[in-house]
Amino acid sequence: MTSTPDLVPAVRRLSGVLAGVRDSDLAAPTPCEDYTVGDLADHVGGLTLAFTWAAEKKWPDGSRGGPSGDASRLEPDWRARFTERLDALAAAWRVPDAWQGMTEAGGVPLPGGVAGLVALNELVVHGWDLARATGQPYDCGQAELDACLSFVEQAAQDGDGGSDGPFGPAREVPDAAAPLDRLVALTGRDPSWTPPR
Repeated sequence: MTSTPDLVPAVRRLSGVLAGVRDSDLAAPTPCEDYTVGDLADHVGGLTLAFTWAAEKKWPDGSRGGPSGDASRLEPDWRARFTERLDALAAAWRVPDAWQGMTEAGGVPLPGGVAGLVALNELVVHGWDLARATGQPYDCGQAELDACLSFVEQAAQDGDGGSDGPFGPAREVPDAAAPLDRLVALTGRDPSWTPPR
């Protein structure tokens, strides 16, 4: 059996990025055109719950919609609350049964192994989004990048839109681009994006 990715490094990195988000950053734009920093932070908080439930295959009543993305929902203690959620997410995906059988996230049925990879990719890519939007450093381990690139490349090939895949149109990057730049480009982002002055 192939070993499954460990979400702990991505969770710790994203928790650090969230801790570095200032209140004054919340209205700032991100590489995700439809989200401000606050909207994207709220989206991260929602997806951590959705993918924890996906790992555990247990869903509270009324919880099967997609994660939100609305800064107005952020509570005063959102950073601490989301760090706790991220820790629970990583712990849930360390249980081997999480990767087996079928589950669902955001109302979408998925094999457990696919859901785990989606969760990892969300952590890595949204961590990059938030770090880039708030001027924080961001780097990933090779094992995480390899798992995410393999997943995203396959998802793009399987998508109905051909090269557009499930993440929107992929961006062109040089053949020698760094793995993280390739990953964010495959998910429709500009690796050179910086906040507007």
